[in-house]
Amino acid sequence: MALIIFGLILVLASIALHKQREDLHKVSNGLRFAGLALAVLGFFTSCIKQIDAGHIGVKSLFGKVDNGILTSGLNIVNPLVEVKEVDTRTQNYTMSGVHDEGDKGGDDAIRVLTADGLEVIIDLTVLFRVIPTEAPNIVKETGLDFRDKIVRPLTRTKIRDNAVYFTAVDLYSTKRDQFQSRIVKSIEDDFKKRGLVLEQLLVRNITLPATVKSSIEEKIKAEQDAQKMEFVLQKEKQEAERKRVEARGISDYQQIISAGLGDKQLQYEQIQVMKGLITSPNAKVIIMGGGKTPVILDTKN
Repeated sequence: MALIIFGLILVLASIALHKQREDLHKVSNGLRFAGLALAVLGFFTSCIKQIDAGHIGVKSLFGKVDNGILTSGLNIVNPLVEVKEVDTRTQNYTMSGVHDEGDKGGDDAIRVLTADGLEVIIDLTVLFRVIPTEAPNIVKETGLDFRDKIVRPLTRTKIRDNAVYFTAVDLYSTKRDQFQSRIVKSIEDDFKKRGLVLEQLLVRNITLPATVKSSIEEKIKAEQDAQKMEFVLQKEKQEAERKRVEARGISDYQQIISAGLGDKQLQYEQIQVMKGLITSPNAKVIIMGGGKTPVILDTKN
């Protein structure tokens, strides 16, 4: 558009110069030719709009937004039309208490009051994208700064509204997923009404008051100690059962041996032992007493 305007200015300047100074006829003709060339070039370049991948173009003519959209690639449009590109890819908006980590500088975490009246600090990231067909309405009703006008305030409000149904301990531990699912459902509907799709809500961190956090840590430690003691007791019970089974086995073995050993069996075993002593290269003196058990003397001592 700028080339068209500049070219027209050159054409008008050449006409004015030709009227005032006829001796500059050649200069005025050159200016006129250059002006016309620039105007034609500007016209054709203004007719062609390139839309990058992952974006769409929204057309507006003298402030009136067209409901049609331009897809990625080259598009032929009215040279007087203004085209605004809207990103339709997945975008993220982070609100964090860490300096320069979020979209806003400084501490941008969300402070909420829970059901038990405690203040909890929440860091989160919102993943969203623009619905392509709704981009003209977004431009008309909100503008291109919809991140600050829709995403940020709506998310912060919904989180505060839903946090009052949970206690601080619930948010930190057992009901964190339930809290996140509830927020997603409430935000999802409002985003859709405004031409946005909520892809995911990531609760990155929940910071509790120091006293509450200390109490939770002590409770967790007590539960871990109880689980450890239960494991030790279970192990001792298993060891006691093992010893009981072992003792029962030994008792059964002794009973079987006692029942199976008669006088003849014992005499046979005694003869086998004596036979082994006789054949031994060591010098032995065997004294047979009145009892059944011989006395063995080692002559080497």
